[in-house]
Amino acid sequence: MQSVDGTIPFAPLPNDGDLSGARENDTKFSRLVAEAWSRFSSTRHTGLFLVLPALLFLGVWFIWPVLSMIVSSLSAHVVDGVTIKGITLENYTRLFSSDLYFRILARTIRVALLTCFCAAIFAYPLAIVIARGGPSLARLVTITILAPLLVNVVVRSYGWQTILNKTGALAWVLGQVGITHPPVLLYTEWAVLIACVHVYLPFMVMPLASAIARIDRTVEEAARVAGATRLRVFLKVILPLSLPGLAVGASLVFSLSSAAYVTPQVLGGNFSPLLGTLIEQQILTLNDWPFGAAISTLLIAMVLAVNLVFLKIVNRRFARWTEAAR
Repeated sequence: MQSVDGTIPFAPLPNDGDLSGARENDTKFSRLVAEAWSRFSSTRHTGLFLVLPALLFLGVWFIWPVLSMIVSSLSAHVVDGVTIKGITLENYTRLFSSDLYFRILARTIRVALLTCFCAAIFAYPLAIVIARGGPSLARLVTITILAPLLVNVVVRSYGWQTILNKTGALAWVLGQVGITHPPVLLYTEWAVLIACVHVYLPFMVMPLASAIARIDRTVEEAARVAGATRLRVFLKVILPLSLPGLAVGASLVFSLSSAAYVTPQVLGGNFSPLLGTLIEQQILTLNDWPFGAAISTLLIAMVLAVNLVFLKIVNRRFARWTEAAR
């Protein structure tokens, strides 16, 4: 709005009384919020109220589907393509009575354990470089380790397929060094193992790097001053003190590799299937949902059991080594 002379008038500035009233209102509101929070935080159920959203999320999206799967594995089975209702253990009896399914279960455990072992061997040097190397070198190694995670696991699996087939890059390299008849790796357990180590290596490196970075360097320097070699420093200092990181990495790698589906399907096919491939065949191909639910329940129970046993062993060993160090 313009005045008669064409100028635009400014709005009147608030006086001191208005400013003091606004400050007083803000102070009252802050006081009310602080009083309400103090009353809420002083109750016995404060922790429950804070954790309740996470519990509801886990209950809806994790606990309820798992319970439904367990109920499905116990309440129905398929006979001649017809689903028969009723409480039964036939799905689990069929799972353990068949030699085929038992061999697939044993192969899954073997591949997952070997993946953990090989990933730990490759991860320790990389983790030490990240934790103890210079900033530029540590950054370069970290980017190199994490960069494959930006590529889809399907693409990486097909990449390994082109490397491991009879006319792939590995066969060409072996031919250049004089090996004219290289071993067949594609569609074998070795191909699944190699790809799983490559895919899940970052999940072992990063927890180990974090654990090694927390180790006091003066402990390593004291061991070297006492005459210990680098290998002995690693075995007596770095390895024992990095066991918590190793436990976290091994738990992640074992859980992911035992439940893998894409990598075993692409590189193992029907010759070296794991439990993930078997579950897909039973549910999508044979439409046997109760038996697929039983296999899934067994897979979850196996992963939980192995992780609990491994963590208990590692924690006991870590406590024993730290007590001996004192």
